[in-house]
Amino acid sequence: MKPAPQKLPRTFAVKSFGCQMNMYDGDRMAELMLAQGLTPADTADADLIVLNTCHIREKATEKVYSDIGRLRKDARKKHGGDPMIAIAGCVAQAEGAEIVTRANVDIVVGPQAYHNLPELVAKAARGESALDTGMPVETKFGALPSRRRVPPCAFLTVQEGCDKFCTYCVVPYTRGAEVSRGWQQIVDEAKALVDAGARELTLLGQNVNAWSDGPRGLHHLIAELDKISGLARIRYTTSHPNDMTQGLIDAHRDIEKLMPFLHLPVQSGSDRILKAMNRSHSRDSYLRLLERVVAARPDIALSGDFIVGFPGETEADFRDTLSLIDEVGYAQAFSFKYSPRPGTPAAGMDDQIAPEEMDERLQRLQAALNRDQAAFNARTLGRRCSVLIERKGKLPGQMLGKSPWLQSVHLLTDAAIGDLVAVDIARADPNSLSGVQRIPELVS
Repeated sequence: MKPAPQKLPRTFAVKSFGCQMNMYDGDRMAELMLAQGLTPADTADADLIVLNTCHIREKATEKVYSDIGRLRKDARKKHGGDPMIAIAGCVAQAEGAEIVTRANVDIVVGPQAYHNLPELVAKAARGESALDTGMPVETKFGALPSRRRVPPCAFLTVQEGCDKFCTYCVVPYTRGAEVSRGWQQIVDEAKALVDAGARELTLLGQNVNAWSDGPRGLHHLIAELDKISGLARIRYTTSHPNDMTQGLIDAHRDIEKLMPFLHLPVQSGSDRILKAMNRSHSRDSYLRLLERVVAARPDIALSGDFIVGFPGETEADFRDTLSLIDEVGYAQAFSFKYSPRPGTPAAGMDDQIAPEEMDERLQRLQAALNRDQAAFNARTLGRRCSVLIERKGKLPGQMLGKSPWLQSVHLLTDAAIGDLVAVDIARADPNSLSGVQRIPELVS
C-alpha cells in the first residue's frame, strides 16, 4: 500500500535502544533534525518519532514493535492523529521493508544511512517510499552536521562493523564489515567536542581496538587525542581480545588521560563453548592477556560480557565460566541469556538450552559478578581520586560523577557540571560510591 502524503514535521523525538554506539547515533540524528529547523519534543507531542533500534536480542526487537503501537495510541488519544514514525538502527537494517509491511511505519533507515534522514522525511511527507539500508560508512560521517554543545562525557565513534562472525551475533549483518574512520576526521571531531564542552571522550566501535589507519593503531590515535588541550579523560569500548595489542596495553601505562578501565568481553570460560561461538580466543589466552594488562596498569578495573545458555552448554561448561569469574574478579560486567537471532549459525544448532535452565544459570552468574563488583568498590574505600561531575544528584547540593574506574560517585559540592574534583571515597555500596570533596576543590 502506497503511503499517504503528510505534513512536514515541525517537532521530533529520538528514542535509542541498546549500546553506546546507538546513543551516539541517536544524538547525531537529533542534530540532523535540529539542523533542519525541527524542535525537540517528548514522544507524546512530536510530529516525527525516530526509534533507533537494537537487534542483538529478540526481546529488544519485539519491544520496538510494541512501542510503535503504544506511540500511535498515545498520539491519537492526545492529538487525534498519528505521528510520522521512522525506524532506524539495526532492526531497520536487518528487517528492512518487512517493518513497513508489519508495522506500517513511514521511514526505515539503517545505521550506516541515517545521514539521509532529512531526505527520507521529505519523501515520507510526499507519500513516497522512504527506505534506505545502504552501508556507506565514510559517506555518513562526512555528511553529518557540526556538533553542538555536548555533555562533559561524550561519545565519539571511530570504528564500525565486525569481521569476527561470532556464531550468535548479528552485528556483521546489521553493521557490516569492520571500517575505521579516518585519522584527521576523528581528531577534528574530538577537538570540536572538547570545544563544545566535553572533558571526557569515549571512543566507540563494535571492535574499537580494531581501529587502524595504515600502520597506526588505536594506541597511536589515543596518543594524538592526549595532546588536545581541555580534554581530561579518554576511554574506549568495546574491545575484542584478538585486537588487544601490546601498544594499546602500554598506552594504559604511559598515557595519563587514558582511564584505568578495560571492557574486554570473554562470553564464556569454557574452551568448548568459545570454539562453538567462534570467539577465536581460548580461556587461557584471555587470562594471559589480562595478566599483561594488569602488569602494565595494576589499578585497572576490568569489565566483561557473558552469555549463559549457549546451545550445548553443560553444567561443567557453566562452572568453567564461574571459575573464570572467580579468577579475574571483575569490577563490572554485563551478562545475558543466549538469544537466538535469525540468520546466525547458533540459531540452528542442536541442544538449545531450556529457558528455565538459562534463568537459573544467569542468577548464579550475576550473583558472582555482583559479589566481585561490591568487593572492587569496597577496595576503593579510603582512596583519593578525581571525579568528573556529570549531573545533579537527587539530594540538595548533591552532584554525581564518575571515578577513573567508571564508578558512580555521589558527593556534596559546589563544583559545576564538567569540573574535575578531588574526592576521598568515604562509603562504598555495591553499585556506587560516596565521597568527600578535598581541597583544592578542582583537579584541573
